Amino acid sequence: MKRTSRRFVVAAMAALLIGHGWLSRPALAAPRVTSPESFFGFQLGSDRKMARWDKIVEYFGVLEKESAGRLKVVNMGPSTMGNPFLVVAISSAGNLSRLERLREVNARLSDPRGVPEPEIHKLAGEGRAVIIQSMSLHASEIGGTQMAPELAYDLLARGDDETRRILDNVIFFMVPSFNPDGEIMVTDWYNKTLGTEYEGCSLPWLFHKYVGHDNNRDAFQTNMVESQYMAKLMLRDWVPQAYVDHHHQYSYGARIYLPPYSEPIRPFADPLLWREMSWYGAHMAYKEEEAGKSGVLNMASYPGWGHFGFHWMTPFHNIAGMLTESAHAKMATPIYVHPDQLKGGGRGLPTYDAQTTFPNPWPGGWWRLRDIVERQKIAAWAVLDLAARNKDTVLWNAYLKAKHQTERGAAGKPAAYVIPATQHDPLTAALMVNKLLGQGIEVHQAPRGFTTSGGTTYPAGSWVVSMAQPKMGVVRYLLGRTFYPDNYWTRTRDGSPLSPYDLATDTMFEFMGVRVDPFDEAVPVAGLTKVSAPLDPAGTATRGHAGYVFDSRLNDSFKALNQLLAQGVKVRRVAAAQAGLRPGDFVVSEAPQDLLVAVARRTGVDFRPLEQSVDAPEVRRLRVGVYQRYRGGSTDEGWTRWLLEQFGFPYTTLFDADIKKPGLNERCDLVILPNDSVASITGERRAKETAAEEDWPSEYRSGLGSEGVAALKSFVQKGGTLVTLGDASRFAIEKLGLSLRDVTAGKSSTEFWCPGSTLRVNVDSKHPLAYGMPAEAIATYLGGNPAFEILPGLHSERYETVIRYAGSDLLRSGWLIGERTLAGKAAMVQARYGLGSVIVIGFRAQHRAQTYGTFKLLFNALVR
Repeated sequence: MKRTSRRFVVAAMAALLIGHGWLSRPALAAPRVTSPESFFGFQLGSDRKMARWDKIVEYFGVLEKESAGRLKVVNMGPSTMGNPFLVVAISSAGNLSRLERLREVNARLSDPRGVPEPEIHKLAGEGRAVIIQSMSLHASEIGGTQMAPELAYDLLARGDDETRRILDNVIFFMVPSFNPDGEIMVTDWYNKTLGTEYEGCSLPWLFHKYVGHDNNRDAFQTNMVESQYMAKLMLRDWVPQAYVDHHHQYSYGARIYLPPYSEPIRPFADPLLWREMSWYGAHMAYKEEEAGKSGVLNMASYPGWGHFGFHWMTPFHNIAGMLTESAHAKMATPIYVHPDQLKGGGRGLPTYDAQTTFPNPWPGGWWRLRDIVERQKIAAWAVLDLAARNKDTVLWNAYLKAKHQTERGAAGKPAAYVIPATQHDPLTAALMVNKLLGQGIEVHQAPRGFTTSGGTTYPAGSWVVSMAQPKMGVVRYLLGRTFYPDNYWTRTRDGSPLSPYDLATDTMFEFMGVRVDPFDEAVPVAGLTKVSAPLDPAGTATRGHAGYVFDSRLNDSFKALNQLLAQGVKVRRVAAAQAGLRPGDFVVSEAPQDLLVAVARRTGVDFRPLEQSVDAPEVRRLRVGVYQRYRGGSTDEGWTRWLLEQFGFPYTTLFDADIKKPGLNERCDLVILPNDSVASITGERRAKETAAEEDWPSEYRSGLGSEGVAALKSFVQKGGTLVTLGDASRFAIEKLGLSLRDVTAGKSSTEFWCPGSTLRVNVDSKHPLAYGMPAEAIATYLGGNPAFEILPGLHSERYETVIRYAGSDLLRSGWLIGERTLAGKAAMVQARYGLGSVIVIGFRAQHRAQTYGTFKLLFNALVR
C-alpha cells in the first residue's frame, strides 16, 4: 500500500472513531476572548463586589465582537424603567448564521400537526436542542446575573470537546437579568451600605418599580413588559426543550436545590416532562458532586404544583421548566453558618441529614457569593451538556410531547372551550383572547352564529379554543375550573392542610370575569378562522339628540372617563335606571366629536347616542393617595400603583410622614391601604421581628405608629374616605373601631382553609360602589383574607354590605375547607364614619392586576 493511501485510511479510521466518541479530538485553539476578571477588575462572585447592569451589558457587547460569530446580543427593548433587556444567543457560528431555518425546524417539532413522521425524523436530525436559562428574576437573588458573564465566557473561551459539542448541538438563549431595573437598584443599594453596619441588608423598597417579588407570578397574564419579552422569546418565537430559572433561597438549609420538583404533581402535562426534569436534575446534581460541591438537594422544597410563573407554567407548554435555588448570602457579603443553624423541614427534607436526594450535607462555615456563582454555573452548564449529548433524543421527545398532548386533547373532555362574543364586559373578553395568543395558544373565531347539540346558541364572532393542540395543558388551566388536590401530599399527618406554593388556582377566565363554556365534543361549526393577530377593538362615537352614553360595565370605560376628564369634558353618571340606561352608565352632553372619536379608538369604548335627557349628577374624580411603606415594600401597593396608571387615575404616594403631616384632608379625598398586615402598616413589630427591623437604616424603618393611626382616623372623621384592601381591612376594624367582626379569626386550618381560590359572590349592583358589576360574580380570595359580620349596635344603619359570599357552593376553583365560615358573610362593606366613610374589601379585588372581573369595585370608589 502506498504511504499516501495508508495515511488516508488512518485518518478515515480516526475520524470514524472520533465520530462515535471513542477518540477525542485535540482542543481547538479558541479565539482570544476578554475574561470577566480583566473586564470587571475582579472575579465575579468575589466578596463585597458586584457587577452593575450597565457594565454587564457593555461586557456582552465586547464578547459579541470577539466571539467569531458564536454569540449574538439582542436587545428586546426597554425594561419598565428604560434599561436594556438582553437576550444572548450562544451557539456555533454555523448555527447562528442559519438561525431562522433552525427556528422553523424547532417550530415544526414543537407543533407537528400535519407533518408526516418520516419528515419529523429528518427535522430532528437537522435541528438543534434549544435551551433557555434566565438569571436573577428576583433581583435581590444576585448570583445568577453575576454568574452569567462567566458562563458566556467559558462557552467562548474553552475549546474542549464538551464545549464544542454544546456549541454544535445546542442553541442557548440566556437572559442575563430578567429584572435589569432591580439589578441596578440592588447593586447601588449594596454599594451605598458597603462598609456600614447595614452592609448586605435587603433593599427597603420593591426591587421592581411595581411588582417586586411578584414578577415571577406574572407569566400567565404578562402585564409587565419583561414578562412580555420572555413570552415572545420562549412561548412563541422559540419553544425550548428545557428552561431553567436561577434563584436563591433560605440561607440555613441546603446549599442548592435542583430539579425535579417534589409532590404534589400538577396533572395535564405529558409524562415525559416529569421524566425529563428528573433527568436534567440528576445530571446537574451529578456534576455538582463531581466538582466536589456539597449540600446539593433534589426533589424537595418546591412542589410540582406551583403558581403559573414561567418555570412552573412551562411544563404545560411541553417545556421542561425547572429552577435552581441557591442558599442566600448577604448580597456579596459572606455569612457564617454554624452547624446547628442548618435546618431541614418542609417538603422532601424533614431533617438536615443525609438522604438519597441529599447524600452530602454541607457542614457549615463561611458561605459566599462565589459559592453561589460556582454552583449555579455548574448547574447551568450541566443542562447544556446533557442536551448536547442527547440532542436527537431531546428533539424527538419534543415531537412526542406535542403529539401526545394534541391526541389527549382531542380524545379527552372537555374537547374545546367557547368564549361567547356576548359578554358582560366584551373588551375584557377580547383582552383575555390576546393574553391567550401571547401564550402561543391557538384560538379560532366563528364567522357566523352557531348552536351546539345541547341547544346553546352563540353569536358570530365567538371564539373557540380547541384542546386538540400541543398546549392543551395550558388551555386546561387558564380556561377550565381547577381543584387543588386534597390528599396525602397536601396534608400533614394530623390532617392539617399544607399551603400551596402561592395560589391554589390560576384560572384566567375566572380572575378576569369572562364567561367561558366547556364542551365535551368538538364545536360543530364550519369555517372557523384562526386568530392570527392580537385583537384591537376600535370604539365608535355617534351623537344622539341629548349627547352620548358609555357603558359602566366596561373596565375600559374608566380609561375613557379619565381621558375625558383630563381634557376638561364634563361627564355625568346615572344613579338609577332610566331611559334604557343602567345605574352607573356615563353620560356626555357636550364634547368635541374628534376628541370622542380619538378616545373611542384608543380605549375600544363605544360612545352610543343618547336620545333624551337624563337625571345624572356630574362625576368628580377624587384626589387619591396610596400608602407606601418601606421594609422591602408591599407588592400589592406596587400592583395598585401600576393598575391606577394603566387606567389613567392620578394618585399621590403617601409615606408615613405624609399621613402624619397636618392637612391631609386638604391634599387627599381618599386614601388606599393596600393589602398588608396591621403590624406592617403601623410598625408594631413582634419581638422576634425586632432584629429584622433594625437591619435597615433608621430612615427606612417605617410604620404609621399611634400618630399616623390618629391622623388617618381624623382624616376620615373630617370627610375623607379610607379604602382598605384584603388584610389591611383588619387595620380599619382594629384601629378605627369599626363594628365589624372578622369571621375567619381564630379558625384552625382544619376548620377553615382557602388558599388562593375563586369564590362565588352576590353583588348589590345598584350600590354606587358596585356600578357596572353583574349580580353574581367571582372573587379571588387569598388565605388569611378577612370576611365580615356586622355587629349589633346603635348605629347599624351606618353600614352597608356591597358584596356577600354566596350561601352555598362557594368554590369555583382552588381549595376550600369549611365553607360555612364564609357562606352568606359580607365580603365588602361601606361604613359611614364621622363625616367620611371606610370601605373594606376583604378579598383581593385588584390582585396582581389580574382580577379584571372585580377592578370596578376599586374604580367606583375613586369617583363621586
